[in-house]
Amino acid sequence: MAPYFQTIKNFADIPCNDKGIPTVEFLEASDGLVSMFDLLGVGVFSFVQADIKSNIHGVRTTYTSNPEECRTLEKLVHSEVDDAHKHGTGCLRRLLRGLLFTLRALQNVRSSPQTEDRLQPSFQKAYDAVLKRHHNFAIRTVVQVALRACPKRKEFYDRIAQGGAQDKLDSELARWLGGLEMILLRMMDFYAMGGHGDI
Repeated sequence: MAPYFQTIKNFADIPCNDKGIPTVEFLEASDGLVSMFDLLGVGVFSFVQADIKSNIHGVRTTYTSNPEECRTLEKLVHSEVDDAHKHGTGCLRRLLRGLLFTLRALQNVRSSPQTEDRLQPSFQKAYDAVLKRHHNFAIRTVVQVALRACPKRKEFYDRIAQGGAQDKLDSELARWLGGLEMILLRMMDFYAMGGHGDI
């Protein structure tokens, strides 16, 4: 079987140009991330998975209500400038935040020494940098407990490799992370420059 990142829509395949980031393709790639958490088979990521699923649904609902006006992520946000609720804009912001957490966690895992068998430090570092400031004390406490249940490095890689070669997994993961990072950097800049909120 092919490594997981070969079987889903890759963020690296989403066009990122002056026209914007296509909403449908972005949501397809985000759906693939939700499925990755299912593949891991552990509840440790359920807090992120539930948030990502909910926010994908919110962005998709906004897109479906006006596909032409929301065909890119940027247009979706612009379409709600005069909307008091800005539901799609808020859902997209929180979705980007969840994706940023995942990106940083997986980058930390890849850059940590191979001798580090535990994933918890990599995910903890990402949580502290991306999500912690957005959570209250009660949620932080739940997250701390959940992060202690992170799988071991070998188990994590075995599950996402799905029996495929390690070198193939490494190259696909690097490509997926690179594509995701490019989109996130662009959207973080877009949100900041437009005053649409903090990712």
